[in-house]
Amino acid sequence: MTEIQLTHALVADDEPHIGRIIKMKLEQGPFRVTLAYDGREALEVLRREQDIAIVLLDLMMPYLSGLDVLAEMKKDERLKHLPTIVLTAAGQEQQHRMAMDLGASEFLTKPFSPKRLYARTAELAGVATEPSADAS
Repeated sequence: MTEIQLTHALVADDEPHIGRIIKMKLEQGPFRVTLAYDGREALEVLRREQDIAIVLLDLMMPYLSGLDVLAEMKKDERLKHLPTIVLTAAGQEQQHRMAMDLGASEFLTKPFSPKRLYARTAELAGVATEPSADAS
């Protein structure tokens, strides 16, 4: 029996129930998820863990915002190319533009479809999606 290689995802959201929902959805597929509850913790995890393949960042978090974390990631040679999905309850155009300018791969507004989030995460991380996964 071959062991399935899990893709490591970091989910940073200061709302624990949102983090758990995302974690549960991603772990239905080939993902191993680390949760962080603020921007500072997210950066610590990114700097400590060498195998993170994709990052999901809430925009508004304590200590450092998702945009702050993204800006710090872009300064780090090892982190700057990681695919990053920015999640926010505030879908303001300015924040969307700032996130994309900082190199975010995707910007999703809450509430989001867990199925769509999974499909986009799998696509960006380069893992196979389940055949029934519809990104619409």
